[in-house]
Amino acid sequence: MSKLNLEVVSTALDKILAYSSGKDIEVTKKGETSTLPGKKRKFKETIELQIGLKNYDPSKDKRFNGSFQLPIPPKSGLRLCVLGHEAHCTEAKEIGLDAMSVDDLKKLNKNKKLVKKLAGKYDAFLASHTLIKQIPRLLGPGLSRAGKFPLLISQTDSLADKVTEVRSTIKFQMKKVLCLNAAIGNVDMTKEDIERNATLAINFLVSLLKKGWQNVKVLYLKSSMGPPQQIFF
Repeated sequence: MSKLNLEVVSTALDKILAYSSGKDIEVTKKGETSTLPGKKRKFKETIELQIGLKNYDPSKDKRFNGSFQLPIPPKSGLRLCVLGHEAHCTEAKEIGLDAMSVDDLKKLNKNKKLVKKLAGKYDAFLASHTLIKQIPRLLGPGLSRAGKFPLLISQTDSLADKVTEVRSTIKFQMKKVLCLNAAIGNVDMTKEDIERNATLAINFLVSLLKKGWQNVKVLYLKSSMGPPQQIFF
């Protein structure tokens, strides 16, 4: 059963969206309430779920790792590149994505600096099923080291659907610290869509924890440049 108070989530999102649109909001710190002037940024701010865990020992307890596809893509501005055969490269360009063929990849000549530059230019890569096994031979380990080894586009996949999947998927992975975060929305989305994404993301995370809600210490929602809003205490 979810222990999330939806009224608290709703109030937090009201403040986040108001602040990002340039409106003043009230913030409480150490028991004192003050007014914080809002500021509209020149870029689309991401809204992030920030999690603090408790009763976990990363050195002893089994580390969890799970991915979940949100109903509304929170990362619409994600920079993607398709490494593909001719048909996928053509389809990629038709939907506004950059694409590279085998010949394009060969021109990099496994140059570490060029591969590192390529990895830094995009947030994620997609690769055709006929090409993905050739990536290490063509580019070396550069994309893997950057944590950006391409996701597979199978023979039956729709490229547009695959792109939506990538832009909608969040990942929770337990590492050496008890803090996690995931992008669950952006300030251009409706409040209802952000709330829906946030609720589903939190409930999925709780399902990964060994003791469920007993392992959740604190939850925040925060826009890129705004103050954090606590939604679970």
